[in-house]
Amino acid sequence: MTDFAALLQPDRGQPARTIEVVRPEDYGAWLAGQPPRTRALLAAAQVTGKAGNRAILPGDDPEQWSALLVCDEPESSPWRIASQSEILPEGAYRLKSGPLGAAGLGWLLGQHRFERYKKADAQGPRVLLTGEPARIEETVRLAAAVAKVRDLVNLGASDLGPAELEDEAEALAARHGATLTVTRGDALAQGYPMIHAVGAAATRERAPRLIELEWGAADAPRVAIIGKGVCFDSGGLDLKPSSAMRLMKKDMGGAAHALALAELVMAAGLKLRLHLLVPAVENAVSSAAFRPGDVLRTRAGLTVENTNTDAEGRLILGDALTKAGEAKPALILDFATLTGAARVALGPDLPATFANDETLAAALLAAGEAVHDPLWRLPLWRGYDEMLKSDIADMVNAPDGGFAGSITAALFLQRFVPAGTPWAHLDTFAWRPTPKPARPKGGEALGLRAAWEVLKARFG
Repeated sequence: MTDFAALLQPDRGQPARTIEVVRPEDYGAWLAGQPPRTRALLAAAQVTGKAGNRAILPGDDPEQWSALLVCDEPESSPWRIASQSEILPEGAYRLKSGPLGAAGLGWLLGQHRFERYKKADAQGPRVLLTGEPARIEETVRLAAAVAKVRDLVNLGASDLGPAELEDEAEALAARHGATLTVTRGDALAQGYPMIHAVGAAATRERAPRLIELEWGAADAPRVAIIGKGVCFDSGGLDLKPSSAMRLMKKDMGGAAHALALAELVMAAGLKLRLHLLVPAVENAVSSAAFRPGDVLRTRAGLTVENTNTDAEGRLILGDALTKAGEAKPALILDFATLTGAARVALGPDLPATFANDETLAAALLAAGEAVHDPLWRLPLWRGYDEMLKSDIADMVNAPDGGFAGSITAALFLQRFVPAGTPWAHLDTFAWRPTPKPARPKGGEALGLRAAWEVLKARFG
């Protein structure tokens, strides 16, 4: 893991080059105040004041050059100077003027590389100095959490199965003095029949399990964080086409978000009783695979007619939600790479957000806007509940026809949430298909920072 703490340091007046950030609408006035040599250099470099323009500005001493960035990102954006941390040479830097704000996060993440399978080109550290030392610890924690999600999602499924997710949770528990419980085998089949059914076709070393972590004072408000841990999704007997299977290593992206959020909670010492639940499975194909038409029993006592083995994520989450609700939590948050329908509706950047509580929904949306981790609310539309009707069971897992796929999936999950318990479900993509500064193509944390802001505000 990148040593983020070494890349963001208090500014005590030590030598450093400056980074000057100019908004496009201010560029003309800024340029007019520059010496002729600088204006000539910028003209030769075809710097026009368009957002994204960059240049190196000479100083009186050749070693004292500074960096110019034309940027239209607001001061509140973590990505405002992210591109600079990727391209500037090794050394120490500070902003010429104005607060650093959230921009330290982008600076740190711009220097993180996933190197499990391929080493990146060697680059020296670019250290950012800040006059806001109180922000450093929080920024470093956030960068580590985002990087953890990215790294876990980027791992090939051959290196990240249910057992490896358990290892991640075990290491997390050890770091923070939490209690880890793992249910597998016959106990899983009896207590969590949907988790067992979905993972039954996997090999013995990739057997399904429910991973649980508990931390915090027993009398504190309970908060359950749940993450979908489908470590690879073949689609089961309703086999996905190869094009749709290509990225299914990322189907444990919800679990990655949940693990990272749990670490943020424990590292900050929030005043809550944390209950982390990760149902971890591989949706494989074998003679033991669950079948279309099977009627599955659930921990909640309901029956589910399985209409599609590729709608497996909601099944394992249903049992996990039931377990979480048994402890009467004050709040439940779940993260899942659940439906393609959410991506068709909202694209890769916006997690579809469902909530049964208006206050919670408003807090999540406001937090996402404030920290530039946007969410988009979709309705738990009661009119679509009838789509989940079954002729032979209490419900189906996936209605025929495909209409409102992300909404009907959320309505399915809601049936396992105790009445009156505030709950939010984030249907996140956990992947970035197109790179941006400090946000490379690959695994991505989407909705993590918004959820963290809500928990921090309520329990900090």
